[in-house]
Amino acid sequence: MNVLWLQSGGCGGCSMSLLCADTADFPAMLEAGGIEMLWHPSLSMESGRELITLLADCRAGRRRLDVLCVEGALLRGPNGTGRFHLLAGTGVPMIGWVRELAAVATHVVAVGSCAAWGGITATGPNVTEACGLQYDGDRPGGLLGAGFVARGGLPVINVAGCPTHPGWVVDTLMALAAGMLHAEDLDPLQRPRFYADQLVHHGCTRNEFYEFKASAEKPSDLGCLMEHLGCKGTQAHADCNTRLWNGEGSCTRGGYACISCTEPGFQDPGHPYHHTPKLAGIPIGLPTDMPKAWFVALASLSKSATPKRVKSNATADHVVVAPAVKKTRLK
Repeated sequence: MNVLWLQSGGCGGCSMSLLCADTADFPAMLEAGGIEMLWHPSLSMESGRELITLLADCRAGRRRLDVLCVEGALLRGPNGTGRFHLLAGTGVPMIGWVRELAAVATHVVAVGSCAAWGGITATGPNVTEACGLQYDGDRPGGLLGAGFVARGGLPVINVAGCPTHPGWVVDTLMALAAGMLHAEDLDPLQRPRFYADQLVHHGCTRNEFYEFKASAEKPSDLGCLMEHLGCKGTQAHADCNTRLWNGEGSCTRGGYACISCTEPGFQDPGHPYHHTPKLAGIPIGLPTDMPKAWFVALASLSKSATPKRVKSNATADHVVVAPAVKKTRLK
């Protein structure tokens, strides 16, 4: 399966994350999966005329293009011309190349939230007119249009995240190479369901604190980060706490609130990332599938039943009260 990777308006963080894939030999892993990386801006030796020739061959069909991966937002400015970002050596806007290559590719993959929705690049006034491949924020459309379907029968596959977990990217490419990624394997925002059907909340090491609504008050505290410190792990679609980063970490395990970076619009929450907006003392951003009245009732009951151990540890940076040791009489 031939893969071409282009980098548009972004920081390159998804490529850097990809290099942390769980393998000692990244090229061999791709080869074993039947994947040939035709070109990648950080991994390939070709540049200049060699690259332009390759792109022209793909566009003309002289070189088969199975998967077009795009990292970074598509810059349509100024005034829709795309001339804020020309592909070096061609004089042609990157958005022009992406449109033409997407038209001949069997599959198109948006790598990262910038390529999926516009992401950080589209924040604030968005003077570059940045958008995603098939979404502009949470609105279908983007560069290729809401009705775009690649030759393989799928819309743009949005491997969203800022940055993406290397496993999400590798597993998506492996599934495409094996013919095992179909329309039913994508969620309503066209993200692969193998990671998007999970919540960051799943597997969080702070879940006991969440259950008792024992909340951290500062970043170094052990307690739940949702009530005061802006954590959106109960709303964010990703498997970060069950598929650990670099085999051992996640944002919440490192003491940082989840900012829901796999979701469109995460870059403009309307409040500081470390702050939880509230109405009448109740967080506005509640778990996605829990009615507000139920949450309020559960929170009140949970707080009244919070063990001293959990309450004391929640606002400390280390365990100050260990679990009690009792005879369990287990046979």
